[in-house]
Amino acid sequence: MANFALKVTRLGFSALQAVSPELAGRAAFRLFCRTPSARPKGEKAKAALAAGAARLAHAERFTLTLAGGRKAHATRLNGGARGRRKRYLVTHGWGSSADYMADLVSMLAATGAEVVALDFPGHGRSGGRFLHMGLAVETIAAAEARFGAFDAAIGHSFGGAALMVSAAGMLPDAAPVTVRRLALIGAPSEMRWLFTDFGRMIGLRPAAQAALENVVHLVAGRRLEDFNAGEAAGAIGRPVLVIHAEDDKEVPPLHARRYAAAGESVRLLWANGFGHRRIVSAAPVFAAITAFLEEGDANDERIKKDAEIIPLFELPARRAAL
Repeated sequence: MANFALKVTRLGFSALQAVSPELAGRAAFRLFCRTPSARPKGEKAKAALAAGAARLAHAERFTLTLAGGRKAHATRLNGGARGRRKRYLVTHGWGSSADYMADLVSMLAATGAEVVALDFPGHGRSGGRFLHMGLAVETIAAAEARFGAFDAAIGHSFGGAALMVSAAGMLPDAAPVTVRRLALIGAPSEMRWLFTDFGRMIGLRPAAQAALENVVHLVAGRRLEDFNAGEAAGAIGRPVLVIHAEDDKEVPPLHARRYAAAGESVRLLWANGFGHRRIVSAAPVFAAITAFLEEGDANDERIKKDAEIIPLFELPARRAAL
């Protein structure tokens, strides 16, 4: 937020939470979920968006209908009945879109694979100004229902975390997606830090902060501390490639280290020098993703045939029953 807008926001929340911490918590959640304008800021951003849109101009466009009448948008390359081919899903970060991911999408499509790139609600062609993790997970599930199971999914930042939440079945009302491999680029490993920093930024006191986090529980069906994507990466039984830059100023590199510590199925690649945004169009990153997608097809088939996908929130009960 700009300094003046932040000062006004902090004054407003100071007054509101003095009257009702619960109201302040609900208002803070709405503000947290408000997405940036889809209009690019600055000439550089405009040029990048225009270039991405041009690269995807020939793609097919789809509307995905979500609960409550919300809409999400999907862009597909190499679609249609042309025989069996790999199918990949691409998800973007907060404030981004499929067009900003065009270099990655085009690289994947050049392999001959069918590639589906999403615009989450509040982003790109989906319209609106509202998104939370539950809606992102619902969008991923809607994409699987519309296009079929994905051989791999590649997600940047928030989109990477949403893929892990989806694959692990962290939300009680959402079945796990059956994607066989995941590549996470600059992705956070948990969500509490975001809400803690946000609450501190807008000046929430403990009671209002607790109310904000309670809204997350009501909306998602899980508490913030349960959104542990780093732990889930090792529990889902599928290969995970984590790509991160130690100079990432938006998602600290400790998140990548948490993923890497989850187990042998998780591989960490440092892409230093590319920060948080340039990393999605870096040639070394593309090379690593290509190699990751090409390897281990026989092992992936075995996992697909034999593995039971158990939602993460069911694991404690399953362990107790053994």
